[in-house]
Amino acid sequence: MESFTSLVVLLCLILGVLFEACDSISSNEVMALGAFRSEVFEDPYQVFSNWNSLQPDPCLWSGISCSPTRDHVIKINISYSAIKGFLSGDLGQLSFLEELILHGNKLHGPVPKELGYLKNLRILDLGMNQFTGPIPSEFGNLTKLVKINLQSNEFTGKLPPELGSLRYLEELRLDRNKLGGTVGHSDHTGLYATKTNLTGFCGSSQLRVADFSYNFFVGSIPKCLEHLPGSSFQGNCLHKIKSKQRPSAQCVPAVTKSHPGSNGQNHHQTTSKPIWLLALEIVTGTLVGSLFLVAVLTAVQKFNRKSSMILPWKKAGSRKYYSPVYVDPEILKDVTRFSRQELELACEDFSNIIGSSRDSLVYKGTLKTGPEIAVISMSMKEEQWTGYLELYFQTEVADLSRINHENTGKLLGYCRESTPFTRMLVFEYASNGTLYEHLHYGEACQLSWTRRMKIILGIARGLKYLHTELQPPFTISELNSNAVYLTDDFFPKLIDFESWKTILSRSEKNSGSIASQGAICVLPNSLEARHLDVQGNIYAFGVLLLEIISGRPLYCKDKGNLVDWAKDYIEMPEVMSYIVDPELKHFRYEDLEVICEVANLCIRQQPTKPVSMKELCTMLETRIDTSVAIEFKASSLAWAELALS
Repeated sequence: MESFTSLVVLLCLILGVLFEACDSISSNEVMALGAFRSEVFEDPYQVFSNWNSLQPDPCLWSGISCSPTRDHVIKINISYSAIKGFLSGDLGQLSFLEELILHGNKLHGPVPKELGYLKNLRILDLGMNQFTGPIPSEFGNLTKLVKINLQSNEFTGKLPPELGSLRYLEELRLDRNKLGGTVGHSDHTGLYATKTNLTGFCGSSQLRVADFSYNFFVGSIPKCLEHLPGSSFQGNCLHKIKSKQRPSAQCVPAVTKSHPGSNGQNHHQTTSKPIWLLALEIVTGTLVGSLFLVAVLTAVQKFNRKSSMILPWKKAGSRKYYSPVYVDPEILKDVTRFSRQELELACEDFSNIIGSSRDSLVYKGTLKTGPEIAVISMSMKEEQWTGYLELYFQTEVADLSRINHENTGKLLGYCRESTPFTRMLVFEYASNGTLYEHLHYGEACQLSWTRRMKIILGIARGLKYLHTELQPPFTISELNSNAVYLTDDFFPKLIDFESWKTILSRSEKNSGSIASQGAICVLPNSLEARHLDVQGNIYAFGVLLLEIISGRPLYCKDKGNLVDWAKDYIEMPEVMSYIVDPELKHFRYEDLEVICEVANLCIRQQPTKPVSMKELCTMLETRIDTSVAIEFKASSLAWAELALS
C-alpha cells in the first residue's frame, strides 16, 4: 500500500512539473521582453516595477497579456506612461504577439525592421512618440494587420510600397509626420501597384479609416481613397483637392520618375526638345545661377559683420570639412542675458536640483532682486555643440521669450558662456511645486473641487492663448501634470521644460541633411520651424482633465491605463461620479458633466471635426461655476479656508 501511495505521489510530481513547463513562457520571449525593458531609460510612473525576478511570471507583468494557456505573450499595452528610450528589435522574437500598443510615450529613434517578423500581429500602435526615420518596408510582411497607428511622430521618407500587401487593414493613421512622396498612383490600380500586387489597398474594401494629414505628400489622391473626408489629406502638398494644404514655400518639388506600369506617359522623357529651346534654357540657367551667386555672396558679406560659428561636418571617410553657419546676434537683443556667476549664486552653486533628464538638469534659485527662478541647464559637452545647435538654441530662446500670459511660465532670460561651457534657460518659478506632486504625493487634500476647477480653467486659458492668440502658434512639447506649476494661491502656469528636446531633434536632422546634400552656407531663416502639435496638446489636455478629477496617475497597477479605465465612466451619467477622486468630500455634478464631455471630445477626436482649444475653453468657462457662493454652498469648511487665507 505504501509503495502504491509513493508511486501516486511521484506521478503527481511529474505531472506537476510537466504542466508547469507547459504553462511557462519560452526563454526567447522572456529575453525579448528583457531586452525591451533594458532599452527604456526613463520610467516615471514605474510601469516596469514588477518586471523582475521577484515576479518570475511575465504574464503578471504590467502591460503584458498572455494566451489562455499562458505559454505565449500575445499583447503588450504600455500607453501614456511617459517611458523614454528606444524600441528594441528583439521584440521581433515574440512570434505570437497580436497587439503591440505603445501609444503616447517618449520612445524615439528608428523603428526596428525586426518588427516585420511579428506575423501574427493585428494591431500596431506607436502613435504619439518621437520615432524618426523611414517606415520599415518589412511592415508589408505583417499580413494580418488590421490597424496601424503611427501618428504624431517624426517619420520621414516615402510610404513603402510593401504596405499594399496588407489586405485586412481597416485603419491606417499616418498623420502629423514628415512623410513625402505620393499618397499613391493616380491611376485605377490603386495606392501601390506591382507585378505581385496589382491592386494594393484599393483592392480591399477593408480600409475604412485613413489619415494622411499634416505630412508633405505630393501629387493627387487615388480614386479609391476619394471616399475619405478631405481632412484626411489636409496640411500636405497635394493638388486638385479642396482641403487646406501647406503654403507652396513649405513644399519641396518632387521629381517624378517613370515607372514600368505608367503606360509610358512621361512626355519629358519621350519627346526631344528643339535646339533653340535647349540653348535658351542654358542661357537662362546661367543668368539665374549668376544672380543667385551674387545674392549668396552679398548675404555672406552682410553676415560677416556679425558673429559667426564654424560647423564641422564629415564627408568621404574621416576628413573634416567646415561649413560656415552665421549666427545673428540681433535675434536675442530684447532677451535678458544672465551671467553664469549670477545663476550660480542664485542656485546655491547649482546644488538645488529639482529635476533631471538625459539631456538637462533643472535647478531652483532666487535672484538678488527677489523672484524665484527655475534654471534649465543643457547637459552637453562643448565638443558636442555644433553651429546648428547654437542656431536652434537661439531661435528657441527667441520663441519662448514672446510668450506672455498669466497662465504660462515666463522666460526671464538665458545664459550663454564659453568658459566653462554653458547654455541655460531661466524661467520664473511657481513656488508651490507641480500639479503632479499635489495630486499624487499626499497633498491632494489641499485641492478642493473648486480649486481643481480653477486650475482646469487656467490650463485651458493658457492653451487657448498658445494655440489661437499667439502668432505663430506655440505648443507644449510634453503636456502633462508635471508641466503645470502652481503658485502659492494654486494659480496654474504652463512651463515647457522639455524645450531642449526640440533643439536637439531639429539639429540632428539638419546635420544629417548637410552631410548628404553638401550645403555650404546655412542662414537662420532657412532652419526647420519648431514642431507644432496642436491636436497632440488637445489630446493631452483631455488626459490631464481625467487625472485632475480622478486623482489617479496615467498608469497604476490596480486600474491600469487611466484613459482606458475612465472611458467606462465618462459617457454614462449613472456611473460618472465613480471617476471622482475619493479624497474629495464634495463635488458639483454639473461641473463633472462638462469636464467629462470635454475630456471625451479631446481623447476621441474626429479627423472630420477637429476641436480647438478656443471651443473647449468656451465650454468650460460658460458651464463651470467657481464663484465664492458655490464654494460656500458646497462645503462648510470654506469659511475656515477663507479665514485662514
